[in-house]
Amino acid sequence: MDRAELIVELQAVLARVDELGERVRRLSDENRSLRQQQEQLIGERSALLAKNEQARTRVEAMITRLKSLEQHT
Repeated sequence: MDRAELIVELQAVLARVDELGERVRRLSDENRSLRQQQEQLIGERSALLAKNEQARTRVEAMITRLKSLEQHT
């Protein structure tokens, strides 16, 4: 392998390293974005679970009041 072939091969390797570096950067950005989305969705889920629990408690209280009214009539 002569010097020109080595230079061409080295340039190809450097180009590939640049491509891989860019891919790592994109994947890192995507990973960061997905983690933020996950945190947001976890927060939203928690809020929805709390609202669901409040609604369940209210419904149970209404049922109890209705049963109480039913017994008094």
